[in-house]
Amino acid sequence: MTSSRWIKAHTAESIFETDMIKGALDREGIQYVVKEHKDTAYDGLFILQKGYASFFVEEKDEPTVMTIIRRIKSLPHVVYTED
Repeated sequence: MTSSRWIKAHTAESIFETDMIKGALDREGIQYVVKEHKDTAYDGLFILQKGYASFFVEEKDEPTVMTIIRRIKSLPHVVYTED
C-alpha cells in the first residue's frame, strides 16, 4: 500500500475563485481537500489574513493543479453592480 503526500497547492482569495477551482479540479478528476478560513464567530476576520480557502492536493498532481489555477487566474473578471 502506498501512501500519498498531500501538499498545500493554493490559497483562494474569494468564494468565487474557490468555486471555479473546485469545478475545474472535479472536471479533471483530481482529488483535493479545501480548508475554508471563514469563521462566523469573527465575521470573516481571518479571510483578510489567510485568504478565503486553501487547496490541498496530492503531491503527484501539483503540476497539473498549478496549470489549472494559472489558467483560471488569467481569466478576466467582470463585476456588475446594481448601484
